Amino acid sequence: MSAAELEPGFIGDRYRLERLIARGGMAEVWLGHDTFLDRQVAIKVLKRHIARDETAIERFRREALACAGLNHPNIVAVYDSFAHNGFQVVVMQYVQGKSLRDLLDKKKKLTPALSIMMGSAIAAALDATHRHGYIHRDVKPGNILVRPDGHFLLADFGIAKAMTPAEGSDLTNDNIMMGTAKYLSPEIVRGKPLDGRADLYSLGLVLYECLSGKVPFLSDNDADTALARLQREPTDLAHLRPTLSPRLVRVVHKLLARNPDHRYQTGEATRLALLEALHDERDDETTITPPTGQRVVLERRSSPSRPVERTSRPSVARGSLGDVFRSTTTRLLLATLILTGLVITAVLRTRDPDNIAIPAETVVDAPASVATGPATIVAINSFDPNGDDGVENEELIGALVDKNPQSAWATSCYADKFFGAKARVGVLVTLSGASTGLLRVNFGNGPVGAEIFGATSLPPSSFDGWGAPLANDYRTRGEIVKFSVTTPVTHLLIVLTEIGTSGACSSTNPYQGRINEVAFIPA
Repeated sequence: MSAAELEPGFIGDRYRLERLIARGGMAEVWLGHDTFLDRQVAIKVLKRHIARDETAIERFRREALACAGLNHPNIVAVYDSFAHNGFQVVVMQYVQGKSLRDLLDKKKKLTPALSIMMGSAIAAALDATHRHGYIHRDVKPGNILVRPDGHFLLADFGIAKAMTPAEGSDLTNDNIMMGTAKYLSPEIVRGKPLDGRADLYSLGLVLYECLSGKVPFLSDNDADTALARLQREPTDLAHLRPTLSPRLVRVVHKLLARNPDHRYQTGEATRLALLEALHDERDDETTITPPTGQRVVLERRSSPSRPVERTSRPSVARGSLGDVFRSTTTRLLLATLILTGLVITAVLRTRDPDNIAIPAETVVDAPASVATGPATIVAINSFDPNGDDGVENEELIGALVDKNPQSAWATSCYADKFFGAKARVGVLVTLSGASTGLLRVNFGNGPVGAEIFGATSLPPSSFDGWGAPLANDYRTRGEIVKFSVTTPVTHLLIVLTEIGTSGACSSTNPYQGRINEVAFIPA
């Protein structure tokens, strides 16, 4: 019998079933209403044929027990657990959301900054779990949720294990591998005693996948996949994605140490290491270094499907918008808020019954930064909120600040000089602090129409949010234009409203915008 045979109505004397919203192999989830507290809830119901298994019932019950004692913003909350007419029921908080697995299936890999924010959130959740005396044992993308506001949560404690279980209370033994083969720690594979560091290894595998687009160990079957981590080290992340900061690469590989003693020892230590990597200024000895006097922040995105003109590739440091401010607290807050805005458009309702997110929280704008000296450009990114992925040829963006006028960033090629339905494409420039001055833009071709917008705190995630332009110009050919910025701003948005033809494009899509250099001259 399926839980779907339950009809809308009351269960547990207080919960009203409204509709079935998700179905998995072991359980189904209903959208419900708590009539006592007048709130929406997610009601997870163990399928009846599985509920005949006493071990499955006990695991289901223990998931509720493990979660009920945890009160953490990055852990899904559990309200209630009971039996109803042969069904085992757990009541949880509910909100529309999406699993990290869904996000990776669509995006393949994430930006370094978003990966760091995910990792730090789940590390915090694991730290709370471990301090509460439990090991999760199933940290994987399918059990990590992202809310529409970009908030990450750890879910599904169905195979969580107490670190010091009472005699006879554990439902498994050390010779049985519990979890998902691709994300198991070496000690789980070996059947060794476990502690929280096993979960941190699994988090390292999730981070590796987010950054590289694939898991480091994958074979033809689960057994070979599990054993692979005992036989070799993962491929160096720096080889798979050379634009990653060395510090971030070191953090991930430390989490993936075979010997638990060589990993970070707590979730909190992991969280702090990841946040330090968020504003990594890179090692001076690396070949991927910023131009003299510049700290350039870039995040590599997917390559465009349409042709672009490729000239010399700049050598730039890539990290996150967290490098904008020298104050660590302000820097991390800004990065979190910007990532929140970017994630909102990517998140849809979850269809995974094991993943229920909690209600959204209010996001407060980051305070404007104050430059400790003359303001400089510390971050530059393409800005394409009307496109599919929010960016436009991001891998070329470093050409704008490499002090080489022969290199260029270019838009994709379009059939319409006004970008068709997209209407415009932009470049987001972030300064080290609020400042006035001149924004110098070297346009590579023409005719070109451009508008300049400014913001002092969190940069809006859409064109409409920027308000009235600070300046605008139109040139019939490519040339250097200086835009006067008379109001102190921290973020400047260069918006191309019209572009000319380009020899790099086809006759079908002949229009392309090109910018050779961008510089800011403080007043």
